[in-house]
Amino acid sequence: MSSSIIEPASTHDPRLEQLAQWLRSVLDASDFDLRPASADASFRRYFRVTRGDESWIAMDAPPDKEDLGPYVHVARILTDVGVNAPRVLARDDAQGFLLNTDLGSRTYLAELEAQGDPEKLYGDAMHALVRVQARGQSHSETLPPYDEPLLRREMKLFPDWFCERHLGLKLASEAQALNDVYDALVDAALRQPKVFVHRDYHSRNLMVGDGARFGPNPGILDFQDAVHGPLTYDLVSLLRDCYIAWPLERVHKWLGDFEQCARDSGVPVAGSSEELLRWFDLMGVQRHLKAIGIFARLWHRDGKPGYLKDIPRTVAYVFQVSAAYPELRPLRSLIEHQVLPAMDRLNAESQ
Repeated sequence: MSSSIIEPASTHDPRLEQLAQWLRSVLDASDFDLRPASADASFRRYFRVTRGDESWIAMDAPPDKEDLGPYVHVARILTDVGVNAPRVLARDDAQGFLLNTDLGSRTYLAELEAQGDPEKLYGDAMHALVRVQARGQSHSETLPPYDEPLLRREMKLFPDWFCERHLGLKLASEAQALNDVYDALVDAALRQPKVFVHRDYHSRNLMVGDGARFGPNPGILDFQDAVHGPLTYDLVSLLRDCYIAWPLERVHKWLGDFEQCARDSGVPVAGSSEELLRWFDLMGVQRHLKAIGIFARLWHRDGKPGYLKDIPRTVAYVFQVSAAYPELRPLRSLIEHQVLPAMDRLNAESQ
């Protein structure tokens, strides 16, 4: 039998054909199927390779645009500390291909939308996160630092790509007030204990494990941008997810669960629950400003509109949290008086 590539009939994809040829060599077989598994916001693509009852995940990362090194390094960290992440079975840096173990096709988001048990899913995700933070400290120090320049570059995506490019706002008069907000957010982030930070620890990158073929819950994906940084970053990615929202009371309950688990595991946490909540809230604002800017950039620069629908939820997080902190009032005012009206106008024009 020959390998079968499942793709639109009208599409000619030389890299996919190149990947199939590489897999024939790696697997020493040609009787496999190759079909899309997922894509992400980068240039990477993922394909599920099936042969009988076996399956693997192949990554296509064009070498002129993506570096396999960080992915392989972080995958090794995660598997070394004992959480469920893909194991790299074969790699070809020159061509930009990887073959990984398969963690299944059911994301947390799909499971939650199908009325899966959030207490079980989030409990497992927080325990895995604490395990990485507790056991991966020496490993995490080999990762790039989540430092002040990176924090500021990320937040600048919000005015540049969302406010100005997407909404058409002019923010010259608000620049100093926004810089003061950024100063407060950076200060809060840098005060936190530093741990392994996945950077995208949320419902689209966590897979529902079965304890058997696909390993324990959760399977952890899309970790190649990991850094050494603030304690609460991954926690806020999980609990204030850009793709699914939970009532505030439930978020605070889960935050308390995390705090207890982290203390029990020796992870350095804040001196008090109030301080942890402040770190969590301000870290979330930093992350969500970045995410809003990225969602707009994906549309205007990369032609990917799929994330635009998640902007209102993410803006709502920032608006809600900024009401509780005086240092964030200029940001709340900007959203209330300029961003939300501009979003309404844009939505009306698209109807």
